[in-house]
Amino acid sequence: MPEIHLSQLVKRYGKTEVLHGIELSMAENEFTVLVGPSGCGKSTTLRMIAGLESVSDGEIYFDGKPVSHLEPKDRDLAMVFQDYALYPHMNVARNMSFALRLEKRPKDEIDRKVREVAATLGLSDYLERKPGELSGGQRQRVAMGRALTRDASTFLFDEPLSNLDAKLRGQMRAELALMSQRVQKNMIYVTHDQIEAMTLADRIVVMHGGYIQQEGTPEELFKRPINRFVAGFLGTPPMNFLGANIEQRGDEAFVAGDGFALRLEGAQADAAKKHSAREVTVGVRPSDIDYAPDAPSDRALTLQPLVSEYIGAQSVLLCENKAGNVTVEVKSETPVALGEPLTFAVNPERIHLFDRQSEAAL
Repeated sequence: MPEIHLSQLVKRYGKTEVLHGIELSMAENEFTVLVGPSGCGKSTTLRMIAGLESVSDGEIYFDGKPVSHLEPKDRDLAMVFQDYALYPHMNVARNMSFALRLEKRPKDEIDRKVREVAATLGLSDYLERKPGELSGGQRQRVAMGRALTRDASTFLFDEPLSNLDAKLRGQMRAELALMSQRVQKNMIYVTHDQIEAMTLADRIVVMHGGYIQQEGTPEELFKRPINRFVAGFLGTPPMNFLGANIEQRGDEAFVAGDGFALRLEGAQADAAKKHSAREVTVGVRPSDIDYAPDAPSDRALTLQPLVSEYIGAQSVLLCENKAGNVTVEVKSETPVALGEPLTFAVNPERIHLFDRQSEAAL
């Protein structure tokens, strides 16, 4: 499989530049997910790799060879779109074999390939059906099967699950993960859904405003976000942000805001000591805040729960305090009275600090 490298990739529409010098390498057999809000440039990047959009500046390399001048059919790619794009008058088998028939492959080879891919995707019993007789999830699997029968080196997915309901999306995520293990191909996947990114990716590339904000494994980006945007974009429920100042109290570092003063530990304490008296934004994930009536003052947040969202084993509390609104994730059996001030404890090892102006992590 080729190693794909995007070198200072720029895309302009007229005088408007929408991608600003994208630099990215995608390793062999890697499942790479481009994620970000609408308009961040992720689909444009994918379409440039596919050859469906021209390159304004920079270059795309497959194993060191420039390919931006090549037609899509000459790049050894297969693409799965958001809207399935199936032929309604053809059955599943003919839809999946369409590209092979265009290439005039032998009939025995076509039949064998279609049945192999159909077995992988759980479509063996549906080969004679037409798209109108299938569910949304089955249609999307047919679209993936059509790509897989081509045996291309790289598969491109442009938000393939966004038309499905929540339950089907969950099922298809699991099927995609299993498929990527079996197929062992390069896969580049575009989505705005950070849950899809976290569950599917070997490596996530977070984009915003036509720039790459950060890339790395899901764990790296979740635990060590490079800036406030990445921290707030990844994670459900999203990270809480509170305004504060760094204070030095003897040998210890604190972040103090309206109604709280949290003692820092480890690497965050070392970083804070280098930026004494600096205005910062404190980031804390809802799962790193626990209901703790006896919490020491240097770990405590006093919050007033306003709404409790029961989601089974967990409940999400929407709270307020003097510094702003705070979301907390607790076990459902936690005794919480709405409307009353309660004490919660913040895990000091999981506090994130961001510069107030640049929003970069300290």
